[in-house]
Amino acid sequence: MPPLALLRTFEVAARHLSFKQAAAELHVTPAAVSQQIRSLETELGVLLFERLTRAVRLSARGEAMLPKVRDGLAQLADAVELACTPAAAELLNVTAPPSWASHWLLPRLPDFYARHPGIEVRLASSSETVDPAGGSAALAALARAPGELAVVFGTGRHPGWRVDALLTPDYLPVCAPGLASSERPLDVPADVCRHLLIHDDTLSHAGNDAWGWQRWLQAAGLDRQARGPGRHFSNAVLAIEAALAGQGIALAARPIVAGHLACGALLAPFPLAIPSPYTYCLVGRRQAAERPAVAAFRQWLIEASHPDT
Repeated sequence: MPPLALLRTFEVAARHLSFKQAAAELHVTPAAVSQQIRSLETELGVLLFERLTRAVRLSARGEAMLPKVRDGLAQLADAVELACTPAAAELLNVTAPPSWASHWLLPRLPDFYARHPGIEVRLASSSETVDPAGGSAALAALARAPGELAVVFGTGRHPGWRVDALLTPDYLPVCAPGLASSERPLDVPADVCRHLLIHDDTLSHAGNDAWGWQRWLQAAGLDRQARGPGRHFSNAVLAIEAALAGQGIALAARPIVAGHLACGALLAPFPLAIPSPYTYCLVGRRQAAERPAVAAFRQWLIEASHPDT
């Protein structure tokens, strides 16, 4: 094979039928184009151009050679473009509880993308993944999408599925700073009863207040009947937003509100916290673990959930 540069010069000169125009496109002199064409003709042992007084034209050999050379150069250009084009990201669908997805996972996803730029996480939040009663509505959806994952907040018992425990949160009262410095200060745990208590109904089994504020009041040594008025919300996202807006005191999962506590948007007036009877678990089909994207996300998520181990 002759040098690729000579073939490229031949294609440009044949396309223009002018050494001068070919020189302009290749950013060389017409003499350089003429010399390269002569070198190619010498190497091949054939005449590719007929030199006329003020023009050139392809010889019969040149005309026969041109289409193949043009096709070959185009295929080489396509190969280079393919090599330089980033590969399409592998898509991974993950469904998670709304509060965990928005307050815990989203702030950490940039770290995952930095480590695995070839994987795109399509994150969806669904209240079906908050499953304290063990109904596993989220797993019914997973059964229809065998390569996907779900983070489920519940008992952690899901027979037949691959389950990885992520974290078991503890719950503590949180409120906006202005509420704690109001005319009804929060100096001792009993002071919470003088304020509006914000309830996340997902903690109380759809309205049965067997767990939640009642459990915290008992841990604080307070009469559970002594609590003040309450306001109920269907999920933790709304409960946290209400606390951020200064509407009352919410009982929130420490890992979920850690960012708000760190920046001062929320404060925890009392250190007393109660452990949750439920845990966040990563759930997926056992066969899905063989997918590289699933394995990478699973390992990263477990490490992010246990940063001190």
